[in-house]
Amino acid sequence: MLDQVFPKPATSSKRLPNQRWQIYPQQPEFAQKLATINNISPIISQLLINRGITTPEAAQAFLDPESLILPSPLEDFPDLAVSVELLQQAIATKAKIAICGDYDADGMTSTALLLRSLRSLGAQVNYAIPSRMHEGYGINKRIVEEFHSEGVELILTVDNGISAFEPIARARELGVKVIVTDHHDIPQKLPPANAILNPKLIAESSPYRGVAGVGVAYILAVSLAQQLGEMKGLVSPMLALFTLGTIADLAPLTGVNRRWVKRGLKQLPKSHLPGIQALIQMAGVQARGEAGVQGENNISFSSPSSPKSLKPEDIGFRLGPRINAIGRIGDPQTVIELLTTDDMGIALERAMQCEQTNTRRQQLCEEIEQEAIAYVETEFVSSLPQDRILVVVQPNWHHGVIGIVASRLLERYGVPVFIGTYEDEQLIRGSARGIPEFNVFEALEYCHDLLGKFGGHKAAGGFSLPAENLPTLRWRLCEFANQCLEPQHLKPLLKIDAQVDFSEINQQLYQQLNALHPCGMDNPDPIFWTSQVHVVEQQTVGKGHIKLTLAQNINDQQYKFKAIAWRWRDYFPLPSQIDIAYKLRENHFNGNTSIELELLGVRLPQVNSRRLSPDHLFYNSSTQTLKSKFQLNQRPYTCGIYQNAGLPELRIKNSQGKVLVMHPGRTIGLLGTNREDAIEVDISQPQYDSIIQAALQALSNRNAESSNAPPTKECGL
Repeated sequence: MLDQVFPKPATSSKRLPNQRWQIYPQQPEFAQKLATINNISPIISQLLINRGITTPEAAQAFLDPESLILPSPLEDFPDLAVSVELLQQAIATKAKIAICGDYDADGMTSTALLLRSLRSLGAQVNYAIPSRMHEGYGINKRIVEEFHSEGVELILTVDNGISAFEPIARARELGVKVIVTDHHDIPQKLPPANAILNPKLIAESSPYRGVAGVGVAYILAVSLAQQLGEMKGLVSPMLALFTLGTIADLAPLTGVNRRWVKRGLKQLPKSHLPGIQALIQMAGVQARGEAGVQGENNISFSSPSSPKSLKPEDIGFRLGPRINAIGRIGDPQTVIELLTTDDMGIALERAMQCEQTNTRRQQLCEEIEQEAIAYVETEFVSSLPQDRILVVVQPNWHHGVIGIVASRLLERYGVPVFIGTYEDEQLIRGSARGIPEFNVFEALEYCHDLLGKFGGHKAAGGFSLPAENLPTLRWRLCEFANQCLEPQHLKPLLKIDAQVDFSEINQQLYQQLNALHPCGMDNPDPIFWTSQVHVVEQQTVGKGHIKLTLAQNINDQQYKFKAIAWRWRDYFPLPSQIDIAYKLRENHFNGNTSIELELLGVRLPQVNSRRLSPDHLFYNSSTQTLKSKFQLNQRPYTCGIYQNAGLPELRIKNSQGKVLVMHPGRTIGLLGTNREDAIEVDISQPQYDSIIQAALQALSNRNAESSNAPPTKECGL
């Protein structure tokens, strides 16, 4: 029996998060060199290396984004000059301008930004946003013809339009000029607009490449104001809306996004826009210095008494969801009025509507999530290893929130999720979320003949289909998933920056991390891990969170930290001893400042607190064969590093002739008595990892002794 050969460790009665831990390789010498040149700490330079920043110049530009020398947007966006000229002419002739926006946070902040700026510059401008429930995403012929009937001469799309060939062609037939501002992927055939502004059409090396829809709107509005010589009083409100939309849309915080967002976060708390102030007040967000965070569901690490700035988390977890909730299940006009009014009374009314809608959105998400989990556990959970995908469709779910539920199911089950609900008996509409090794848009294209409308990108998408095609769609998606996913991919991936002990966590370390802020997409908060941590106390709080006290014993001294694990009620109670992965947060309470941990991952403890790397042993084996013997749990093993087809591999053999084989850099090994009949196993699992660590320790000791192991018969696998 395999369990007798490689015994399983004792486990908790409750399951643990189903995760893959990917720990970045540490490069201490290179990190020290980069640290010396840029006058930063080695840990910051290692974190920069982990993020692909490997030159002193790139590090300087990242740490001080204001030092970045920006080209003129007019140089990078070919149609920007034409767009400015079209708007300038429309303002001069008092021609009617109409904006077609989108119902997500990016689209609504983009619409509000251009409405405010164009009105300030004297334009006659109005807007329309398509119905999420009845029309779906993007400009359509109805909107175009309605604009034309109202005498509109220039249409400006924001956060949409790049794929709207037919509606824009219709506008041109009617004699209406069109400027497309968008940031979505480029279709094979561009629409016949008078001008197109899209960062996907400019050089990949451009610092403007990563801007969201609101970033394109911001660039256009600033360029127009500069051309008209009317910059006074415009930049600050536009920057506030840019910051709100960029973070809420999960745009990468690199290039100009990092530079402008860093400015915007400092300006948001003192913004003169009534809508921003009302939203901040209603969400209970407090500005702070360079530390602290608001969490989910009104559970927060407290803020210091000297407010200075907001954090991206304040927008991502507090402000953004209140705006997005309106787009999901409410009327986008509420948000547009919130962000364009100069009346504080109206702003507070609209912010209250956002608050009420977000509460309803949370309730809907919770209800649908629980229904979806119950359905999956009953119908699909046993077949997930074979299907490698979830296709979940049920009636009476709100289409506006199923995308959020898809993300939560992906987090729970670790497989791509396609979730839908019936519009009527004949039609299903849905959303999809993918994992790193799975391309959602390619999966939808693979099923194009079964679908109605569909679109998206690598990580997410949307689709519709005739209800009668659902069984075939499920089968086809399983077929696609099995072509691109291996068993080891079916766990959520957690990328971890470095291992630290509790004795290393202090205010000095936390303050050093401020150099990386603002953190977000493409610049995530640093994630650390610590081994063999004791759970001293734990309890559930709020809507299913776990609050803990954790301890680590180091050299006869105990170090303790408070921690929170958001939405982990299904894992309560956690085992008494665990390895943990987490972010650092700062808490201010009663005048005292302390560091707390936000748990992102846990696993059962590995064999050693500072794990052995096999790299140097594999390297040495290129010139000599390393062999050794060891015992684990009173069972004898032999082990060695051998060459197979010119590549080194570690083989561990037990007394019954079973052999475990691992290769450098792989998480899947082989287990069996011969290579032909061997099965693939996940060697990161504790029962295998503990044996591998013990073998590496034995080989490392033998290597250090510079002596050959006693002759043993080679492992036969």
